Amino acid sequence: MLTLHHLNQSRSFRILWLLCELNTLYGTHFKVIKHNRTKSHLAPKELTDIHPMGKAPILVDETHGRTLAESGFIIEYLLRYYDTDGKLSPTDETWEDYAFWLHFAESSMMPPLVMRLIMSKVATKSPLLVRPIAKKIADKVEGLVINDNVAQSFGLLNAHLSDKDWIAGDFTGADVQAYFAVKALQSRGGLGSWDNLKAWLIRCENRTAYKQAVEQGGKIFE
Repeated sequence: MLTLHHLNQSRSFRILWLLCELNTLYGTHFKVIKHNRTKSHLAPKELTDIHPMGKAPILVDETHGRTLAESGFIIEYLLRYYDTDGKLSPTDETWEDYAFWLHFAESSMMPPLVMRLIMSKVATKSPLLVRPIAKKIADKVEGLVINDNVAQSFGLLNAHLSDKDWIAGDFTGADVQAYFAVKALQSRGGLGSWDNLKAWLIRCENRTAYKQAVEQGGKIFE
């Protein structure tokens, strides 16, 4: 039995989605334990009782006696041990695209979005007297660093999708992994003229397993 410890409105949605894909293809059984964020929008401390990282997603595989953290690793694990016919895995020909974009999503696409979120908190949560200065600093950092990194990384994926429906041949775990970053940017109106990313999001969200994941875990961004 697989058990996913899922945090609302978080990157753990991707693992729930992948589990739904595996269930659709193979009848893979799993259960979901939902956790809610604290008032400060952080993961609850109870997650550290399950894994020392204390962050979602956490996947418990009772069959193999393993407790796993980190989305990319969990995706690779699930494909290795549960995608028995390779229907969600790359072929030899598409492996390089798969591996590159699987890691690119978290190492290059997510960091500027996280930095942007932090800067917005600096600008709005600072003490009232220093808030104008904090906002100027945040705006400067966004203008000098964040915006160019967002344009570069998301523009690269948009270009990659110019002649293909999915990131690495057919739909794979790389699409699942990259989804959160692209959806996060879209939720803040940041996709602009990147029409290939918009079309790719629609294809992702039209998948039966994606809709099942939304029903079980809720939308990532309300």
